[in-house]
Amino acid sequence: METPYAELAGMLGILGPGDLPPGPVQLVGRIQEGLPITTLYNVSTRIAPGDTQFVFRIVPKASLARRKHGRKLLTAEQSNRLARLAGVWALAESVWRDQGEARDFLFRPHGLLEMRRPIDLAIESELGAELVKNILGRLLYGTAA
Repeated sequence: METPYAELAGMLGILGPGDLPPGPVQLVGRIQEGLPITTLYNVSTRIAPGDTQFVFRIVPKASLARRKHGRKLLTAEQSNRLARLAGVWALAESVWRDQGEARDFLFRPHGLLEMRRPIDLAIESELGAELVKNILGRLLYGTAA
């Protein structure tokens, strides 16, 4: 069975075919080093296919343009935001077992979030992402959400 860290590492492009999954501390280190820009596009496409502007919700357009001409890696802060969002997406997928339903949950206002969209809170802050993960965990384990 794949660990959540291995799943996240795969989604973030850190885990290649045949690679041993990194442990949690190694995963944090790789994220802090900066994720490739291609990972930003891969994760954005999974979460919001067809929305070419979604990527700029994670990394502002001007910042992304600078990254494309430099090291081609995201900053630690941008990488953390992307990893946080990828973690929320992975949990939503495991709860709903369908990308469309996971997307519907993330992009629809939720009463427990004061009618905010889960995706917005997950992008904005770590605490927001934890609130969304809490609701997803409650759904996964059958408690009221």
